[in-house]
Amino acid sequence: MKHVAVMSFTAAIGLMAMFAVDFVDMIFISMLGDAALAAAIGYAGAILFFTTSFGIGFAIAAGALVARALGADDTILARERATHTLVLGVVIAAVFAAVIWMNLGTLVALVGASGDTQTPAVQYLQIIIPTLPVLVAGIIGGAALRAHGNARSSMMTTIVSGAVNAALDPFFIFVLDMGLSGAAVASVFSRFTMAGFALWVLHKKHQGLAQPKIPGVLRDASPIMVLAIPAILTQLATPIGQAFVTRSMAQFGEAAVSGMAIVGRLTPLAFAVVFALSGAVGPIIGQNFGARNYGRVRKTFWDAILFVGICVGVVSIALFGLRGVIADLFNATGDGRALLFAFSGPLALLFFFNGLLFVGNASFNNLGHPYYSTWLNWARHTLGTIPFVYLGAIWFGPVGVLAGPYVGGVIFGTLSVWLGLRVIDQAADGEARMPNPVINQTRQIHLFHSRK
Repeated sequence: MKHVAVMSFTAAIGLMAMFAVDFVDMIFISMLGDAALAAAIGYAGAILFFTTSFGIGFAIAAGALVARALGADDTILARERATHTLVLGVVIAAVFAAVIWMNLGTLVALVGASGDTQTPAVQYLQIIIPTLPVLVAGIIGGAALRAHGNARSSMMTTIVSGAVNAALDPFFIFVLDMGLSGAAVASVFSRFTMAGFALWVLHKKHQGLAQPKIPGVLRDASPIMVLAIPAILTQLATPIGQAFVTRSMAQFGEAAVSGMAIVGRLTPLAFAVVFALSGAVGPIIGQNFGARNYGRVRKTFWDAILFVGICVGVVSIALFGLRGVIADLFNATGDGRALLFAFSGPLALLFFFNGLLFVGNASFNNLGHPYYSTWLNWARHTLGTIPFVYLGAIWFGPVGVLAGPYVGGVIFGTLSVWLGLRVIDQAADGEARMPNPVINQTRQIHLFHSRK
């Protein structure tokens, strides 16, 4: 539990720095007094979530592969896997960013933006999207640092980049009078800072990067993509589901979309520790899986679930007590205020089941079953979102749209725990049936080929 807590809290501090900047962005944009700009942030956020999924997918692959290699005491392989994942991730992200950039108008319209909200949303994204490869490099670097057990440096990566963003935001938004575009420019500087800091620490402190060579990249492409593809597909489920929610909310007007955008910025800030848990618990599970310590894998799984319950309970109480203050901070009225009040109450408690899904996904990705994460996430963001959002909109209006995904999350969060325990038990049973000489011989062959 101590290991889970330390890794999660240090990672959460870094995430909170990044999410706090997004939160402050929203306050600054709200201060401009234009509800259309606040709504534009909501629409743009759905697209950004979609693009960031590629970076998260490669980061999951890097974290799992590096952690396993370190658990098996193979630092050479760990260094090569980190480098080759970085190269593949940046190249693929560049191609993906180009495709997205050329179709921004269509994509923004698909999530419901039109008229006064569509143009600023596209302008905002035109500035940020080209830096997707830089963001991917930073995310992969942070994941590799966590795999080395260096949670503090991973935390500092996001703190430093968040500080840069926070310092530049008011300058570009107000001093240079760039408005929403100013927030985008500040984010660009932040992304370069994140990537530079993470990769510098990884190389200097851990010697965690090797000189990239094409034969090595091609050799490791298969194990990397085996993890990265399902991880990317897993992450893409969230923006797909979020896009449906955003479009459903659009029918209730700009105030409702603005309120949903505020909740979207508030959620990761309030539950940063829970969001961080998935990235923090993954290396613990991965290293112990590499060392064949299944008892500690199982204990980590249960301690992570307990940790989620405690965090969600404490945060939900705080949100309920501060719900009026939060709504006043954004000058939220009408449907926007109703959405904030709904989130800062029963819906916040239901985030516990999202946390269960995070724990399950971390386990599947690090125990050799990444497609379990894919299927669960897609089911959660389609079967567990679309019907509940549709019916919620009919029965309860904007609050019903917001509540829909949380209701569906109860089903799939519970299912992920059951499936995660089965995966751990199967791994332990398979180890028990394999004679030790065979295990040792397999390790020796693996080490020989990786060093060769």
